[in-house]
Amino acid sequence: MRVHVADHPLIAHKLTYLRDRRTDTPTFRRLTDELVTLLAYEATRDVRVTPFDIETPVAPTTGIHLSTPKPLVVPILRAGLGMLDGMMRMLPTAEVGFLGMLRNEETLQAHTYANRLPDDLDARQCYVLDPMLATGGTLAAAIRYLVERGADDITAITLLSAPEGIERLQADLADVGAPVTVVTGAIDERLNDQGYIVPGLGDAGDRLYGIV
Repeated sequence: MRVHVADHPLIAHKLTYLRDRRTDTPTFRRLTDELVTLLAYEATRDVRVTPFDIETPVAPTTGIHLSTPKPLVVPILRAGLGMLDGMMRMLPTAEVGFLGMLRNEETLQAHTYANRLPDDLDARQCYVLDPMLATGGTLAAAIRYLVERGADDITAITLLSAPEGIERLQADLADVGAPVTVVTGAIDERLNDQGYIVPGLGDAGDRLYGIV
């Protein structure tokens, strides 16, 4: 598994205001949208493309377009929905599937409660959206599920990650049989006893949707 921390001043700037408890919900949503677009730029460096012949006003030339099958963007409900617009701004022709996964706050294990994915994921390149890589259980379960359905290249995009979550992904996905990349805005210090990232930014879903 490859981990890429998107080290850019604009990303750090936006993360600072996302972390601030004084940031209101509309601002939090806007900053998340902007931040995901920046992260998507990094995450799509290896998006699959094929040559494409065109004619400019001056001469013929060869460019590229996205390969078929198109990439699949998979937000993990509910908080991943807040990242979808920013991702689709970079990949407007991608298809979208949804996974609903809920973490048990006592066991910290992830459970699937909704699945709206294409029937055939064979040879699909997938981008999984989940704001917080905390314990890693939810993201590991989602990635394994996509690979079992046929996806052969997975990139996860997170706003923040914890070292424990990264270690969990590496352990749980060691035998997954497909390349996995994590693109994140920052790796924070640790998890607390409740499984939240420290210093983190709190519950991303609650802050996106105004639940306090």
